[in-house]
Amino acid sequence: MRGAAVTEATDSTPARVVGPVPLLNAANALTALRLVLVPVFAATVVVSAMTHAGWQIAACLIFAFASATDLVDGWIARRFGLVTSVGKVADPIADKALTGAALVLLSWYDRLPWWVTALILVRELGITAMRFWVIRHGVIAASRGGKIKTTLQIIAIAWYLWPMPAALAPVGPWIMGAAVVVTVATGFDYLAQAVRLRRPRPDA
Repeated sequence: MRGAAVTEATDSTPARVVGPVPLLNAANALTALRLVLVPVFAATVVVSAMTHAGWQIAACLIFAFASATDLVDGWIARRFGLVTSVGKVADPIADKALTGAALVLLSWYDRLPWWVTALILVRELGITAMRFWVIRHGVIAASRGGKIKTTLQIIAIAWYLWPMPAALAPVGPWIMGAAVVVTVATGFDYLAQAVRLRRPRPDA
């Protein structure tokens, strides 16, 4: 979900701007769907109480589907030139809402230490606020590390949500541990980028 103009494109080339981008488009619709799925996902987790396997599976599938829409809406927006100002704001909000709800619920049901949830949420919200803080000086684009962080978080959360057999359950904390390390490391990297953007230039 992202914007500024309707475009033309082929399978091998990016979209070319040819007119205003409509607010109601496929990319924005997917982002809106992700936002709608957040309370649905949360309700499913609550119903499961993280003890009912059937509802846990349902919650995991909803989370996985909602997470996948983030990849699809971004691809659609870039491929067909459907980037909008509303999308740029709503997309990260939807991402943080979904991930935040999942982490808080996992901690609430004693599946994940609260300090892990707090650390990740502080980092995510802090980086989002920092991006707005430096927006006049430049854009801090998502890095490869940031994408790895997101992937690890999604896999770890899905692992915790799914009713894993006892033999596989211990794998979840290791995946989450890797996600925490990358989350913190990329947070410092983005912070360094923000400081460089805000630093006065010699010729200014």
